[in-house]
Amino acid sequence: MTRIAIVYHSGYGHTAKQAEAVYAGAAAISGVTATLYPIDADGNLPASTWEALDAADAIVFGSPTYMGMVSWQFKKFADASSKPWFAQKWKDKVAAGFTNSASINGDKLSTLHYLNTLAMQHGMIWVGTGMLPSNTKAATRNDLNWLAGSSGLLAQSPSDSSPEEGPLPGDLETAKQFGARIANITKHIHG
Repeated sequence: MTRIAIVYHSGYGHTAKQAEAVYAGAAAISGVTATLYPIDADGNLPASTWEALDAADAIVFGSPTYMGMVSWQFKKFADASSKPWFAQKWKDKVAAGFTNSASINGDKLSTLHYLNTLAMQHGMIWVGTGMLPSNTKAATRNDLNWLAGSSGLLAQSPSDSSPEEGPLPGDLETAKQFGARIANITKHIHG
């Protein structure tokens, strides 16, 4: 069985909804076990989660974009990952990342660059979306990859929306397809 770990922080529930969509896409692939590992409000994970991350074939990182960067809770997790880094426990695992913010741009790319850098520090193999953007005149907000993420998954949830209202269906379908891509690539590399 190919094991995919999705470790993420969500401050208001929007990024959790995005994580669940990535999970749904990955878990739909035959021979794949996907698991969600939320980082708590204090930036912590249970000890068993660290063991699961070490045993996973792929780790997908997720964080909201706050002030142009990952949340402090995610950063606390990333700093704590220096222990597996020192032992090279995540080397050659597949990695990918996703983020959500209230604004269409919101400097989400800074967050993706940080997630990519974290993966590169660990010697991981980064997977982007592999999707063309929906950028024609006929494109609508709920088309696949309307936010045009290449290096990672992007979503947008208005600041006054509940998790039931955002991310929008197109962003969530993009997340599902991204999860499936990660699962298929991980199976190819580690299967």
